[in-house]
Amino acid sequence: MYQIKNRIYSSFDKTQKSAVCNFLRALTKQNLSLGADEILKKFIEDEKYYLELNASRFPFLENVIDDIEFLKDTEDFIKECCKYYQYKEKQKPIIEAQKEFEKKKRKFLQEAKMSKEKPTKKQLYYYDKLCKKYCVEKKDTNDLSKLDLKNEIERILDEHSDDYKNVN
Repeated sequence: MYQIKNRIYSSFDKTQKSAVCNFLRALTKQNLSLGADEILKKFIEDEKYYLELNASRFPFLENVIDDIEFLKDTEDFIKECCKYYQYKEKQKPIIEAQKEFEKKKRKFLQEAKMSKEKPTKKQLYYYDKLCKKYCVEKKDTNDLSKLDLKNEIERILDEHSDDYKNVN
């Protein structure tokens, strides 16, 4: 898509070219069910309408909107956008799987780090309060890691979650 962007709209300045390309990309993304020809037709009709009202986003298109080269460049760019979004759609399952893998990896690394650290004072205090509240026998916390204590707190909360739900 970037190669075609460099090739098209040679008569426009950098800002004009960028504005038209960004608009066409968004228009294509919204109308993926339409073909490139239909998207082009929609764009040209809309722009002609807004130019007649003197309310166009792109007033510089007034002189070139019916130009063959402009139409060809626009159609080429829309086709390239369609290809790009179809490719992105095909890549979606792979990207989702990659995100899920990264999420699991971060969780594993966090747990590995926690398994080597001593529990915090807050964790110890919270564990003590839970044990008193639910009359659970406390374990010796001197040789427990942050992860072990976290798992122990979760176990207590899971066991007594029914008590918590019935109170509310």
